[in-house]
Amino acid sequence: MALLASTSDLAEDDAVLIDGAREYARAELIPLDRKWDQDDSSVIDILDALGEMGFLGLCVPSELDGLGCSCTTYAAITHELSYASPSVAVTISVHSMVGRVLKRYAAEPLRSDLLREWGNPGSLAAFAISEAGSGSDAGSAKTAAVEVDGGFRLTGEKMWITNGLAARWLLVLARLAGGDNDGRLCAFLVDGRESGIERTPIHGKMGIRGSETAVIHFDETFVPSTNLIGDRGDGLAVCLSALNEGRIGIAAQASGIAEACLDEMVRYAGQRYQFGRPIGRFQAVANMIADSATELEASKLLIRRAAHRIDNGLEARSASAMAKLHASESANRIAYRAVQVHGGSGYVHECRVEQLYRDARVTTIYEGTSEIQRIVIGRGLKNAS
Repeated sequence: MALLASTSDLAEDDAVLIDGAREYARAELIPLDRKWDQDDSSVIDILDALGEMGFLGLCVPSELDGLGCSCTTYAAITHELSYASPSVAVTISVHSMVGRVLKRYAAEPLRSDLLREWGNPGSLAAFAISEAGSGSDAGSAKTAAVEVDGGFRLTGEKMWITNGLAARWLLVLARLAGGDNDGRLCAFLVDGRESGIERTPIHGKMGIRGSETAVIHFDETFVPSTNLIGDRGDGLAVCLSALNEGRIGIAAQASGIAEACLDEMVRYAGQRYQFGRPIGRFQAVANMIADSATELEASKLLIRRAAHRIDNGLEARSASAMAKLHASESANRIAYRAVQVHGGSGYVHECRVEQLYRDARVTTIYEGTSEIQRIVIGRGLKNAS
């Protein structure tokens, strides 16, 4: 079933977009995703096709040549893409997250100039915050920015960067070094074509292998002053502001993976006979399927709730954290059950649930670990009391 129980409350154009994503993903992306997983190749191979279909401009306002999707529609599309290829979904999710930061914080004319081209493959973006010693604690970033005539020079290294090899634009969190603003964090939009940038691929990932992941090293890389996003000292707030919708995107990725696992489970349980009947008729197997279906529906409701709050201009930090926490944790449980139902068949590469099991694991890690989501939720409850 789709993320949205009904399209009756959607505009016709949004319903068409979601249906189109579903049809494209299930017809085209599953075999490609299986190939990327097997040979550790990249979704970048189909970036032109994704751009032509409008997936790179989902969150860009229509007046700037994007699709102008609501958060609800964006989540539904992410769910459909993730059902077939979590790697495609996270590639688009990260690109969209940077676009949302620019939409909110970039000054004109940079904002309009960039977003007008955001749907083109040549404008692919990466979110470069994490470092070897700075993951959940993003505020401890050590990448340095020295102010020079006309801009800044960045030196440092970022780790685990999705889209990091092909991205033209890099949203980088760096710490000012020297001057009156020494030590203050800033967000910079770095042009990936500048000199002093070295990119190293990270291979051997457990899952989501079709998504590029890289180490990016900056060696006095120049950034013009116009590419300072937000004010000096606001860098951490600027970067973290994207996480509400970013977490909803990863939650929708997790629910898409979970739905694929559930469908595979139900199909196999109806075809596999033991002791003279389909294994789905045994209570132990039926219980695993029932529990999975229930958890998946709960995830969808939490995702829709969080997206609805954003679409209506309401505070959504706790809601998005709840959606991400539940959807990612339940996706891992559902993937576990899918392998269990398949038995030995689910433990080999030829069976799709083996890959989905590996793909699900990272959803509890990136865009904030489950432990961080619990902290966010707890703080929200404390502030509300």
